[in-house]
Amino acid sequence: MAQRYFTVTWDQLHRDAKALAWRLHAMGPWRGIVAVTRGGLIPAAIVARELESRLIETICVVTYNDEQRGAPLVTKPAAAAGDGEGWLIIDDLVDSGTTARQVRGLLPKAHFATIYAKEQGKPVVDTFITEVSQDTWILFPWDTEPQFIAPLARKSP
Repeated sequence: MAQRYFTVTWDQLHRDAKALAWRLHAMGPWRGIVAVTRGGLIPAAIVARELESRLIETICVVTYNDEQRGAPLVTKPAAAAGDGEGWLIIDDLVDSGTTARQVRGLLPKAHFATIYAKEQGKPVVDTFITEVSQDTWILFPWDTEPQFIAPLARKSP
């Protein structure tokens, strides 16, 4: 279980995905984008809009059940991307690199980009925006809901 939590808002995710698109734009043009599901779907949509890419493929990989990590299982490959030549792979996060290595093995010539990267996963991706400590669990906006939090003064020491 994570020792720290980092909550990402919709606004922050959008700004970070646009920053990723800015970096990737200069490296293009790209043939298309491969979104790693599920976490990479929304970042891939934002990057696709910014790069005016209309060709979006998905690769479906199951690695986590809540906060429990298992062996990655590819439930749908990204057939349209071939070996990845000229394609962007977009995911929300690279953590230990387990999922990224699985995806990279199927698309070895693609450029792999994530918004967030942890130390263990950084070597597996080509581009990322923000580094997060390995012991931090990122709470993405699609996994959370706004709720009332009592003021600090009301909490017992």
